[in-house]
Amino acid sequence: MATTKIEFAVPMSCQSCVDKVSNVLNGMDGIKNFEVDFSQERVVVESSLPIHQLQAALETSGKRVIITGVGSKKLASAVAVLGYPVGFSKGSIKGPHGFHIYSSGDLSQGCDSIGDHYNPYNRPHGGPNDNIQNRHLGDLGNILSDESGRAAFRIIDKHIKVHDVIGRSVAVTAQADDLGRGSNISSKMDGNSGERIGCGIIARSAGILENTKRICLCSGVTLWDEKGATS
Repeated sequence: MATTKIEFAVPMSCQSCVDKVSNVLNGMDGIKNFEVDFSQERVVVESSLPIHQLQAALETSGKRVIITGVGSKKLASAVAVLGYPVGFSKGSIKGPHGFHIYSSGDLSQGCDSIGDHYNPYNRPHGGPNDNIQNRHLGDLGNILSDESGRAAFRIIDKHIKVHDVIGRSVAVTAQADDLGRGSNISSKMDGNSGERIGCGIIARSAGILENTKRICLCSGVTLWDEKGATS
């Protein structure tokens, strides 16, 4: 399975801190290798696991953990933070939901202004495993959320290039995507997946060792203090 390098900022004041972090990662399934840098208070992990799962595991060491970089200078990475429109609660988004890349990064009218599915080749709607001639490039299929409304997933698509989608948007829809297999006309347009219930702009993320910030310029406090104030 493909792996990704993720950089975390972890406050460490002594060797026992390093040992605690290392003990969490040692032997953990899905981790290819890791490096704990005491002097820089930095942990770099190469793993096939979802980033939030790695962060949660590191936090079992008793340390605060902040994601500071993903990928590398040679391999661009991107991130999107999804917001949910008013009127949708966590309970109402349980289950399978369509997940797509959209053509625009315009959030001036929320999820209504992000355009249609990203479709540079002008193809009909399909599923992520379909031939590129039979899908939108932005068709990523479905994700599954749990009772709390949280979805953890990893999607690998051989056709999408990060530099082509930065500045566009991703969105989650209210219903499952039928992958273009349905009988009504909207099946070949959007998989009959319904209203967009969450969306966010795709932005370039800092790569490994590219983010040296330790002070939040908005408040002047450390990143860890800032996290504690907002969590």
